[in-house]
Amino acid sequence: MDLHAWITQQVDHVECLIEENEWPPSQAEGVRLRCEADRRILARHTLDPARADSWMFAAACMGCGTEGTFEEPVAENINDCPELLDLAHAHGITPEILAGLDRPQAPEPKPIDPGRYANGGILTPPITTSDVPEALRGPRWKP
Repeated sequence: MDLHAWITQQVDHVECLIEENEWPPSQAEGVRLRCEADRRILARHTLDPARADSWMFAAACMGCGTEGTFEEPVAENINDCPELLDLAHAHGITPEILAGLDRPQAPEPKPIDPGRYANGGILTPPITTSDVPEALRGPRWKP
């Protein structure tokens, strides 16, 4: 469970308490509105689907936006999103709970075999000399 899921769980719990009339009627509407506001923030601050396949920023927060020349995400990991951290604080998160949460990770980059790629990433067959006709082989020929 990451930070986003933890906050969602807390909001779900508070909404259940509202339904069970755990708040006086004078406070229930305010708590309900607070849950609605929390859900709106949660809807904005999610994993960025545009970066889902990125080997570097797959765990970035969409709601925090990007910055710089290369449009790098402001919050590279959703667990570091300042908005979500503030929401979590309001729901009573502790440093111990935060440390125990899963951190979404980018997928491991696939290793590239440099011998198989040339010309800017276009797949090329390996170069072999076995197909060179004998007439073209010089005195220092090495297969």
